[in-house]
Amino acid sequence: MTQARILVVEDESIVALDIQDRLESLGYDVPTPVASGEKAIEQACLLRPDLVLMDIHLQGRMDGVEAADEIRRQLGIPVIYLTANADHPTVERAKVTEPFGYVIKPFEERELHTTIEVALYKHQAERRLRESEERYRLLVELSPEAIIVQRDDSIVYANPAAANLFGAKGVDALLGRAVADFVHADHQQNFRAR
Repeated sequence: MTQARILVVEDESIVALDIQDRLESLGYDVPTPVASGEKAIEQACLLRPDLVLMDIHLQGRMDGVEAADEIRRQLGIPVIYLTANADHPTVERAKVTEPFGYVIKPFEERELHTTIEVALYKHQAERRLRESEERYRLLVELSPEAIIVQRDDSIVYANPAAANLFGAKGVDALLGRAVADFVHADHQQNFRAR
């Protein structure tokens, strides 16, 4: 298995180098730490790390919460906050960025290592789930067989083949209606929800 690459974003250079050393001793690939949110985004785009360890107070005009949000939205890279800030407003702001962890400095190496491993595992599991959901979506959408989901006599999902079978002008024309609306009266009893 390849080493996980972790980008460290910390504005205090001595702290950044200490974190880098600790992570490298744990077997992670750690490029040179950066000290600003702008540089974090730039490096994340360039290096595509597996994870970003982000301080909240940084150099430059952008703080760690803003940078983490941008990295998550643009790249989907998980972020763990590694910060001395645990006040309620900061934590609330950080939660919006959907971090994979929040470690308070000073930290124990074991705590950081465990948080990183859990975050990497969770991110990988979420990626596999998204890939599986996409395969399933394509399978259903591209199926030549009509597929519908009906709840309380109302169509809540239909694939394009179902719209074609019922002569509807697209899937949206089926949603919210009963299958029986599209079937000859002699056969409607076969399409009632059971």
